Amino acid sequence: MIGQLILEYCLQREDVNKVTSITRKKTGITHPKLFEVIHENYLNFSTIRETLQQQDICFFCIGVYTGQVPRDEFRKITVDVTEAFAKELKQQSPETGFCFLSGQGADSSEKSKVMFALDKGVAENILIGLNFRHLAIFRPGYIYPVTPRKEPNTLYRIFRVLYKPFLSKIYPNIGLTSAQLASAMVNIGFNGGDKIIYENSKIKSLAD
Repeated sequence: MIGQLILEYCLQREDVNKVTSITRKKTGITHPKLFEVIHENYLNFSTIRETLQQQDICFFCIGVYTGQVPRDEFRKITVDVTEAFAKELKQQSPETGFCFLSGQGADSSEKSKVMFALDKGVAENILIGLNFRHLAIFRPGYIYPVTPRKEPNTLYRIFRVLYKPFLSKIYPNIGLTSAQLASAMVNIGFNGGDKIIYENSKIKSLAD
């Protein structure tokens, strides 16, 4: 939902010469700037370490919804995959910038009893500890998809119907659109920012 938009925005930029996309299956996008890498083992990136060299900016958008997978799998995707990739990238491209898609409520104290908040907080702290040249962590609320997709559960189907006509007007900081989030991430990735963690309201203000 977000990664594809970021990919499209980056390909459109005149100051971008090459975009490396690491994914488990082909995106279906053909572009002269796009270098697509199909990779299966997201806990070990050593086999593609040459691909991770001389990278300027990373946009990391891998995630899974609460309830979609068992607790151990959620932890693996949210924390272990993030750590494995970030460590390999930092080793191969020491001067790279890193933009991380986290979520509203992430607990950097790592004391939360809520699985999502705890694991996102752990992942954030791992990234902070790696001392990237520039690190930006994005904590959006509800993300309204601007492109068609199959919603992960009933709650998200309800939110999609109610967000634009009602919720976004009554509670303006409850969420943002996927286009706003992707735009803000790209803007901060390329232009830098004045902080590490960006909450929902700030993200909206940084979108084009």
